Amino acid sequence: MKFSLFIHMERVSAKDDERRLYDEMIELCHIADEGGMHAIWTGEHHGMSFTIAPNPLLNLVDLARRTKNVRLGTGTVIAPFWHPIRLAGEAAMADIIMDGRLELGIARGAYSFEYERLMPGLDAWNAGGRMRELIPAVKALWQGDYAHDGQYWQFPRTTSTPKPAQQPGPPIWVAARDPSSHDFAVANGCNVQVTPLHLGDDEVVSLMERFNTACAAHPEVPRPKIMVLRHAYVASDEADARTAAEEMTRFYCYFGAWFKNERPIQQGLIQELTEDEIAAHPVYSAAAMRRNQIIGEPDEVIARLKSYEALGYDEFSFWIDSGMSFERKKASLQRMIRDVMPAFA
Repeated sequence: MKFSLFIHMERVSAKDDERRLYDEMIELCHIADEGGMHAIWTGEHHGMSFTIAPNPLLNLVDLARRTKNVRLGTGTVIAPFWHPIRLAGEAAMADIIMDGRLELGIARGAYSFEYERLMPGLDAWNAGGRMRELIPAVKALWQGDYAHDGQYWQFPRTTSTPKPAQQPGPPIWVAARDPSSHDFAVANGCNVQVTPLHLGDDEVVSLMERFNTACAAHPEVPRPKIMVLRHAYVASDEADARTAAEEMTRFYCYFGAWFKNERPIQQGLIQELTEDEIAAHPVYSAAAMRRNQIIGEPDEVIARLKSYEALGYDEFSFWIDSGMSFERKKASLQRMIRDVMPAFA
């Protein structure tokens, strides 16, 4: 099983300087690259200081000049916000600039906050439909002389300019949860990204079962890869692990607040949650975080990840966004590289 880093700029206070946050993100990416991680992933989000990532290709092109070995992935671009011709061309140009290291992850998106600002009236159903129409079109544009007459986009014969360095194109990954998304990804020769979010390992098992079912339904397609994305913290001791669980409780409470899209937003920051609101959340308790997320000393983390490897996961992506301080993120990542990853060499 390979290891990767999933990372964004995250701004939790108006006092946080964005240049400093970017520099800290780059330093963590340097550690991942020099430590032997397989890839770095970063996504797309708009108008949210909680996750600052307006164009992941821009970040990845910068990272290509600052790293040596890692693959560089979009985790993910939001399909409804891209025209197929634009995504095909910009991804291809990025792949050329980064010497063929691009991995192109694509999702339908999740935040209604973004939908109502960039595409008012968009719902999850039509966002999923756009993703399913976009991916085959992008692949065809990379081959060239492709005309499209779909539900969401129509254009005459067009060729992606440029064409990507990787042929027939960069690997495409689909963020999948429901069985139909797994089936679409496998049928179209795409790799699969999954995340159990706040849920426990029963969900990790279930996500793999959905993937295996899709693979069995399409024996004519070579088995794609599957990556699991999960919050992790490699602790120095049990007290440190408990602190991390409390920090992830706070992160997920804010994640949930952004997802529900009900609190006021000012200057890109959501209205602060009270300590009582955080303590009263029925799902995101520190005990649940300690149990469900991969938090613990190295031996505990290794054992959890070995169980994921045994299920058949090809890649574990270390989701480092957590609201923690840069110093705590850095120490955990260093312990992951030094104390955990060698067990999988």
